[in-house]
Amino acid sequence: MLQNTHKNQNLRVIIAGGGTGGHVFPAIAIGKALKDKVFDVQILFVGAKNRMEMQKVPAAGFHIIGLDIAGLQRKLSWKNLLLPVKVIRSLAASKQIVKRFKPDVVIGVGGYASGPLIWAAAGQKVPVLLQEQNSYPGITNRILAKKADKICVAFSNMEKYFPKEKLFITGNPVRQDVIQVEGKYDDALQYFGLSADKPVVFVTGGSLGATSINEGVSKHLGHITEQNIQIIWQTGISYIRQAQEKIKELGVDGVFASAFIDRMDYAFAAAEVVVSRAGAIAVSEISAVRKPAVLVPSPNVAEDHQTKNAMALVNHHAAILLKDDKVTSDFGQVITALVFDEEKKQKLKEKIAGMAYREAADVIAGMAIGMIKNA
Repeated sequence: MLQNTHKNQNLRVIIAGGGTGGHVFPAIAIGKALKDKVFDVQILFVGAKNRMEMQKVPAAGFHIIGLDIAGLQRKLSWKNLLLPVKVIRSLAASKQIVKRFKPDVVIGVGGYASGPLIWAAAGQKVPVLLQEQNSYPGITNRILAKKADKICVAFSNMEKYFPKEKLFITGNPVRQDVIQVEGKYDDALQYFGLSADKPVVFVTGGSLGATSINEGVSKHLGHITEQNIQIIWQTGISYIRQAQEKIKELGVDGVFASAFIDRMDYAFAAAEVVVSRAGAIAVSEISAVRKPAVLVPSPNVAEDHQTKNAMALVNHHAAILLKDDKVTSDFGQVITALVFDEEKKQKLKEKIAGMAYREAADVIAGMAIGMIKNA
């Protein structure tokens, strides 16, 4: 039940959005940064019912309300017929949430759940800050830009999509527990059962795994391990059995395969090279830990934004691009060439370090507080 207390009794913030980890984890990072800055801050999250934020946000210690909202299906679908009804209902619910919670500022992190809430907040003259993770903005944030007072972005050249006077380059909020890798190398090797005398490559396709990356690893696993390269292989739930069977079939050592990696900090600490999809948060985390990276953009995302995210680094010589349709054929060659090229790795480290924003959540939280009237 929402409390109905007077404004300025203490700081009240709504963080709206979600749908994917790329929206939810930055939202939680901003929430934690706000709590670090203001002891008695009251934070309410607003997300979409039946999406991952309804589990992840309470697990992080925050209260969340779910709206009955869904995104536009890009393929023809009867679900699109329900969208206007859901939007109208969610807008009405959002107006009530804003009216009763009386936020001092609202932060939108993208995803369709942020749309109605930001619209309602702006209509009630509440200051609005948007945070856009990708180098190509999502449709929700593009629509909401005119309602926002400030827009925090992670990449340059975003004035193509947003009003220049509202833009601030802050980087993406990343999970601090993930990027704290200093001094963890020995513990990380022990955790994964790997050796200190052979280089380690960390391969991840994200929480769901990536078929093309998994098939690339599987096809070239024998060749890579013959080069005395060790692998931490995050497969996703659907491929773990095939991965384990392949390792057993080849009888290779120095390969740790798991559906999920619980200790991402250890994976980054152990790795000399990282192979990853190019989601905005993955790119931001790799930049923050300053690891040479091979990025494999997913072709199955809206507006091909992973390729745009990857190219933001590749164009600065801060990462290597491996196209999805080339992974199966070229994986082994690309990985072994990079692992044993010390000069190339050093250059990639230097360039990617210059693109890292390790304190983004703290900066965004500070900006949000600064927007509050009479703060």
